[in-house]
Amino acid sequence: MTMNIPAPQRRQRRFRPARWLAGLLAAAALLALVFAWHGDRPVAELAAKYAWPDSQFVAIGGLDVHLVDRGPRDDPVPYVLLHGTSASLHTWEGWIEALSHTRRVVAYDLPGYGLTGPRPDGDYSVAADVALLRRLLDRLGIERAVIAGNSLGGHIAWESALAMPERVAGLVLIDSGGIPFTPEHIPLGFKLARLPLVKYALLRLTPRPVVAASVRAVYGDPARVGEALVDRYFELTLRAGNRRALLARLEDRNLLSSDPERLRGIEAPTLIIWGAADRLIPPKTGLEFNRLIPASRLVILPGLGHVPQEEAPEATLALLAGER
Repeated sequence: MTMNIPAPQRRQRRFRPARWLAGLLAAAALLALVFAWHGDRPVAELAAKYAWPDSQFVAIGGLDVHLVDRGPRDDPVPYVLLHGTSASLHTWEGWIEALSHTRRVVAYDLPGYGLTGPRPDGDYSVAADVALLRRLLDRLGIERAVIAGNSLGGHIAWESALAMPERVAGLVLIDSGGIPFTPEHIPLGFKLARLPLVKYALLRLTPRPVVAASVRAVYGDPARVGEALVDRYFELTLRAGNRRALLARLEDRNLLSSDPERLRGIEAPTLIIWGAADRLIPPKTGLEFNRLIPASRLVILPGLGHVPQEEAPEATLALLAGER
């Protein structure tokens, strides 16, 4: 007797869009993590690319401070240039090149940024930055200087004018920090660094697109931000210890808690430069600096953002004609 056994029927799988989309998103997230995961870069590797031919590394207080020192050594009142948060001395490249033909110019990477790297003691207070500036002036044999600072560097500059008025012949404050302000826009990188569940992941997860978006956000014209500029900001952020130092600085609430009335004690003649399109520290903050610093004048530059000395060095340098 012959039995016909039917072949097993194959179950047809139903297409489930929600499950398919969830899988796709999971795969995309995993891929993003792979590309965003970046280990620390050793300083020697980065110095090979970003140190200049005349770069120096000066040992002060456990730091090897990366600096450039150009121009005539007989200049009685050199310029000292201080960059802002997440930047480096490279932000002053246009100024250094132009000024050093006739003036001595010193620029350096602040602790936790650029090639200088983190402080051994973990002290990222502005007071520590002022103390480092004093020691650096002593080491370089500079008795008096014009201190120019952008953003965080501006805060260090004016605090230095109060702490050691005999050493500060003049100030140039560019979109300066140090007094309370209300940002109109905060760069994405800064936002992420303040999120409790995210900030420590940033010690290893540093997406280049986030850095690119953050740099473009502080320019008045984002089209001026090229790939090489983004690479520099991104790669120097990866310098061993810099990401942890950035978190430490952003956690320091004293960066924004200075009493503005203290500005009235500044004796040095002060040029205040502001980008009209600065959405991080808006121009009305520049008006407040100008109101409180006795011997000051304010120039607001249309179309420029938070780092006008980098975005348009010629326009900002032209304002120094009466200061040199």
